[in-house]
Amino acid sequence: MPWYQNFFHGLPQQAWRAAQTDDQTQLDLELIVESLEFGPGDAVFDIFCGYGRHALPLAQMGAKVSGVDISEEYIQALKKEANAHKWPVEGILGDFMTIAALENRAGQFDAAYCLGNSFAFFPHTDMLRFMKRIAHLLRPGGRLLIQSSMVAEVVLPDFQERNWMPIGNDITVLVENEYNPSESRIDQHLIYIRTTPGEPIVSEQRTAQYYIYTIAELCRLFTEAGFTVEDLYGTVDQQPFMVGDEGVWMVLEKGVSSAGSGVPIPFLSFIHE
Repeated sequence: MPWYQNFFHGLPQQAWRAAQTDDQTQLDLELIVESLEFGPGDAVFDIFCGYGRHALPLAQMGAKVSGVDISEEYIQALKKEANAHKWPVEGILGDFMTIAALENRAGQFDAAYCLGNSFAFFPHTDMLRFMKRIAHLLRPGGRLLIQSSMVAEVVLPDFQERNWMPIGNDITVLVENEYNPSESRIDQHLIYIRTTPGEPIVSEQRTAQYYIYTIAELCRLFTEAGFTVEDLYGTVDQQPFMVGDEGVWMVLEKGVSSAGSGVPIPFLSFIHE
């Protein structure tokens, strides 16, 4: 079973939500709208949508948003908010890599985005399948925005084996990183600790794996999946990428004739060792 299928619940969920600021979300939304070139009524797909911090505002602006996430907690929160405001948001619960219902939605979306380190979950073969699935959902000429801080040019120049991260008012995360060079993978061991005044201390442990690609490797994968790279940014305000930046933002466009053009991609399950 892939590690991420049993990761996103409890304290990690609370920590992720507490770590997101309104200012960061607003900057993300501005880049999504500017780079993906969609308008009111267009269909947009949010890959690993979480609780909808991007999907819900985009729907409020008039886009028809579909989002997929493996966390039942997050999908329930997204649906509750969307229903309360009657915003056009479809929340899909499940693993994007295995949801069979998406096979029949070839070319139905005008744009898509995948923000956060979830983009680094997959080794090469699965990453190619992941990109082809996105291509399958997009119409020819549809655009895709990807963001990650887990690329080689970002994470390796300042690699840290151990780090304490305070999050919000009462959560601290101890992170221990092991780099596996033969796999280009970071094995991450995390301890989440919540110390709320007047309540017992709560701690939870998790393990995560992130596959580290160079940007050139990713560009070759994108090409094989039927995309062209339109822009590479090193900041959310669209500054050119430089080694050591906080992350990379990649704007792609699906070709008119690509691996995902109207061709159903089998949504088969897979197992990581």
